[in-house]
Formats: sequence, C-alpha cells, structure tokens
Amino acid sequence: MKLKHKFGKENSGALPLVLILVILISVTVGLAVSLRVDTVEENLKTDRVIKTLFVMEDKNQVLFTDVFIYYPPSQRGALINILGNTGAIFNSLERVDRIDAVYSEKGIDVYKTEVEKLVGQTIPFYVVMNLDKFGELTDMLGGLKIFIPSPVDFKNEDGDRFLLPSGVVNLDGDKIRTYLTYNRPDEAEEDVLERRQNVLIAFFSALTRNARILSQVKSFELIAEKLSSNLEKEEFQRLVNEISGVDSEHLNPQVITGSRRIVDGKVLLFPYYDGQLIKDVVKQASNALVSLDNANINRIYVLEIQNGTKVQGLARNTSALLQSAGYDVLSTLNADSNDYEKTVIINHIGNAEIAKSLGDFIRCTNIVEEKVSSETDFSESSSNVDFTIILGRDFDGRYVKSTGGK
Repeated sequence: MKLKHKFGKENSGALPLVLILVILISVTVGLAVSLRVDTVEENLKTDRVIKTLFVMEDKNQVLFTDVFIYYPPSQRGALINILGNTGAIFNSLERVDRIDAVYSEKGIDVYKTEVEKLVGQTIPFYVVMNLDKFGELTDMLGGLKIFIPSPVDFKNEDGDRFLLPSGVVNLDGDKIRTYLTYNRPDEAEEDVLERRQNVLIAFFSALTRNARILSQVKSFELIAEKLSSNLEKEEFQRLVNEISGVDSEHLNPQVITGSRRIVDGKVLLFPYYDGQLIKDVVKQASNALVSLDNANINRIYVLEIQNGTKVQGLARNTSALLQSAGYDVLSTLNADSNDYEKTVIINHIGNAEIAKSLGDFIRCTNIVEEKVSSETDFSESSSNVDFTIILGRDFDGRYVKSTGGK
C-alpha cells in the first residue's frame, strides 16, 4: 500500500506538466492553422492573373504542355503551348536538348523551373494529368465534348484500330485516350497539336459544367486523386474552383514559332529572337487579359502586313511573329513603295485600345486611323482586315527602332 501511495504521489506532480504540454501543443497547432497562408489567395494579391502549368503525360513522356493564364474578374484566359521539341541549353540537363527531356529525366519541379526560364514568368502552380487517370477523370466529369471534323477509322502498324465519330461528340475516358494518342501517318504535326489543345479546352469546359460538384469537399477529393499538383488539398480545390469559372469558349491557344535545327540527330525548335519572342508573347497575353475589356478580347484580330522596304521576306517573317502573338494574318504583300522610313499601323476599326496593344508588341507608336466618310462608321470600313501594318526601314524584324524618322 505504501508503494502504491508513493507511486501516486510521485505522479501527481507530473500531471500539471502533462496538461501544460497539451495546452502548448494545442496553442501551437491553433496558431499554425490560423497563420497558414492560402497560396492561391496570396498569388491573387501580388499578381492579378493566375498562372498554372498544365502537363499531360503518358509513361513519363510529355504529350503536351500549356501555360494557362487566367484573370478571374473577366473570366478570360489564355493558353500558351510549349512544344515538346522546344530547344535550348537546359542547365538542369547540362546540354542542348528538347524541353520535354527535362520532364522525363528530372521530373515536374525541375521541368516547371525550365519552363519559367523559357517564358520569363514565375508560374506558381502546376497540374499534372496522367493519361490513364485522365481517362478515369473524364468519366467522372461526364465526358468531354470535342468537335471532330471527319470520322476516324484506321489501323496503325501494330494492328490497333482507332474509331471515332465526327461532329460534336461527348467522348468517354477510353475515347479521349484514343483521341489523344492516335497518330495517322498523313496527319500534320499542327493537327496533332490542335487535337490535344481541344482536349484541354474541353477539360476546362467540363470543370465549368461540374463547378457545383467541385465545390463539395468529398466530391473534389475523388477528382483530386486523378490529378497531381504542388498545392495542398484545400488550396488545390481553391485553384480548381477559380479555374472552373473560365470562359472556355473564347480560349484561343497560341503556339510559339521558331526556327528548326538538327542537334545530335534531333529536330529542335528554337524560339525566334534568342527566346525573347516567347517571353514577349506570354507578357502580352497576361497584360491583355487585365487591361482589355471583354469586348476587345472576345475575338482574334485580322492583319494585313505590307513590306515598305527593300528587305526581302520581311512581311512574311513578321507574319510568323504576329501569328505567334495570337493575331490572324490574312495577307502579306509589298507596299506601294519600298522607301517607307517609318513603320505605320493603320487602324481600320477605330479601336484605339487594340491598336495600341498591337503597337506595343512591335514598339510602334505611329498609329493612324483609317479615313472614312462621316456617313460611314468603322464597322463598315472598306478594308477586310482590322489593321494594316506597313513596315518601314525603322523595323529591325522584331521591333521598331526609336530613332526612325518619317
């Protein structure tokens, strides 16, 4: 009995210490929870647009990569496609290679860093979509609606048959995997890329349709299991909920152009102007989402480019430059003179804001309005393009030099 009494006395002093320890732990956990930063919310405070890297991969190989830029107040977004064969000297690989080799060899975190260097922007978030899991996710979302211009029915060299109907069809998970991976010998690289971009746009549309379900914690947990992100569960749900508000009907993917060169037996695409073009395109896309109103970013603007110099191919090369920036170039031709000293942008539609945005991209401030009669509004302009650019001697192939005269 004495032993028991002694034991009880000795432990009676330890109880307050245990209680104090429990209280300290509770307070610490409570403070940690209250002080935890919402990464998505903090991003919106410092940067008005949300930038997310979307990667579709199959067996550790990248099928496609897009930088998704989204401005929640207007529900408008932009997609910048990063071609897998984009070439550069990648520090992570210590060699010149394709950018998708970084993903295969180093993983998503290093890959994101290299993409950030390429586009000249910090991309806070990434979402990796594995092909097989994406098929399962497609079924959970009720399928993805895709426009297929003509029926697909062919066999590959292994004897696998691919069948897809034409028209606007709702593809289930199996069909989506087929749509993403089939490759006809006669199909152009641009067509394969367009198919894959269509899937990402359809995915955003499906998120919008299922926005109510995505807001439910338990439902989202099932969906989140099919995706990989660098965010904690609650933050990832916040990001997806934000993205689900995007107006997917007006998403126009932009593809960066460049020159192709063979390096170590591989055909690599090097973005024009030592990589500066892709940085300018991403910057312009971000700025346009914030600064332009909804009416101005609802459509693609059509250009005519005229060469007013003696430099051969200048209009054609400038066409590729501006198509990378998301413009549609209807025609390239010689101007009425090859002695223009100063580049000029002719605004046929009376939209000063878009004209300035175009001018900013090539650093041209010489913008003039089309002269129309007072009885004709700009919507009835005689031109079949929105803007005409006449290139002068002050244009160096990328920018208008500030020293140009008239």
